[in-house]
Amino acid sequence: MTTGIIIGVIILLAVLVVVIYNGIITRMNAVERGWANVITQERQKNKMIPHLEQVVAQFQLHEAGLQTQITELRSGIAKLHSDNIDAGQLEQVESKTKDLMQGLNIAVEAYPELKASEVFNNLMREIAEQQENIGAAIRIFNQNVEDFNNGIQVFPNSLVNASLNKKSRVTPFHDSEAEAGFEYKLK
Repeated sequence: MTTGIIIGVIILLAVLVVVIYNGIITRMNAVERGWANVITQERQKNKMIPHLEQVVAQFQLHEAGLQTQITELRSGIAKLHSDNIDAGQLEQVESKTKDLMQGLNIAVEAYPELKASEVFNNLMREIAEQQENIGAAIRIFNQNVEDFNNGIQVFPNSLVNASLNKKSRVTPFHDSEAEAGFEYKLK
């Protein structure tokens, strides 16, 4: 009878380890999928850049440095890869996008005819919509990162991870510019 109980406990522990192991793998896959979705949205934004360059060239806005900002944004997006989760690189791309949008807003003030351009207004609307999509993808990514990090840090998952999976924490995306306006600190 005690042999049966011991075998039952061993089987139960083995099943528990397998469930935890698979849970960690599932959470990591969700993080990778979330990151791929963020990159997909960034690539969609990248497809709008040639149209933006045409508008900037048409209105000869070279003095505002917009061409340089567009080029920097394009190269930043190109550096994002689905096989390398790099929230810092994503933060740089989002910062370059904000800089470009500010430059475009300044150009609109300096060139009233630009504000009247339907092509420009449609493009600005598309970029704003794309930024909302990117924001949604980032929120999903961060939620997946939180679930994964919790999944490898809580007990007994941390034991299974340390001995079998050996997965490391993933850094979530954070916007340091947006965080600068807040004073909240953990005690």
